[in-house]
Amino acid sequence: MKKGTFVISLDFELYWGVRDHRTLENYGDNIANVHLVVPRLLRMFRENGIHCTWATVGFLFCEGMDELKKNIPPELPAYKDEALNPYLYIQKEQSLEARYHFAPDLIRQIHETPGQEIGTHTLSHYYTLEEGAGEGSLDSDLDFAVKLAEARDIKINSIVFPRNQYSDEALRICAKNRIWVFRGTERSWIYETRSRTRETRFRRMIRLADSYINLSGHHTAHPSAFNGMINTPASRFLRPYNPKLSFLESLRLNRIKKSMKHAAKHGEMFHLWWHPHNFGSHMEENFLFLSKIIACYKQLVQRYGMRSLNMSEIAVSAE
Repeated sequence: MKKGTFVISLDFELYWGVRDHRTLENYGDNIANVHLVVPRLLRMFRENGIHCTWATVGFLFCEGMDELKKNIPPELPAYKDEALNPYLYIQKEQSLEARYHFAPDLIRQIHETPGQEIGTHTLSHYYTLEEGAGEGSLDSDLDFAVKLAEARDIKINSIVFPRNQYSDEALRICAKNRIWVFRGTERSWIYETRSRTRETRFRRMIRLADSYINLSGHHTAHPSAFNGMINTPASRFLRPYNPKLSFLESLRLNRIKKSMKHAAKHGEMFHLWWHPHNFGSHMEENFLFLSKIIACYKQLVQRYGMRSLNMSEIAVSAE
């Protein structure tokens, strides 16, 4: 790549992404507000020429419980931690409230907006590295995710793995299902992919500090071939606004802007990611912060010719 590239990917999951560690009582408003956040993000992206990959949990394509039950794969994961298993959750519930679990209208809006790519976040928010996951169940999961999208004339090219958990074997299964682009983790020990049970409080604390102070580098990169796929590695997670840390907002913004400028000057990629539900509370503060990032991008367009591409677009440009 001769010019720097600004890439955004969003982990679009609703309640399926937090179901094992949050309740609708304590986080339901964040999830429900995604139905306000997504159209607002699309307007902002359209007005500013921002391209984005929406890595979407396959269940969100369903119109309701009936369609969901028709799209349960034949081979299911057998997680040791049953809290991780969405199929046990589905069995226990008589019905699922649409605003927390389904988003076909939002997916249509995304699909109709220029520059927006719909990728997969697996069918069921699949945890590749957790005990009880298996090759066969992941293959079934991705097969059904791809087919649900294809039924709506959407071709799935890219994947973001839930909790950033992936392995060589998971990548091979993706390639088998004609998925050829993924978002890898930042190249630092504090971000290396691992199961939730192997995660440590110390690593989480270092990652939090790294959001404000450059402890691990800019994490700008070029797309690269890896195990038969194209890796468009992450650069920075856009942490949501935290009132308790509001006095550090200028540090958080400058951390991102400096890395974006580094990418623009060196013809590299800066890959920003977050979840739409992160904007579900303190919405105005989060959108104001994002607007400052986009303003920085537009300055870099003027000065260095930086461009905005989604994951598939930047993978194609790298071939």
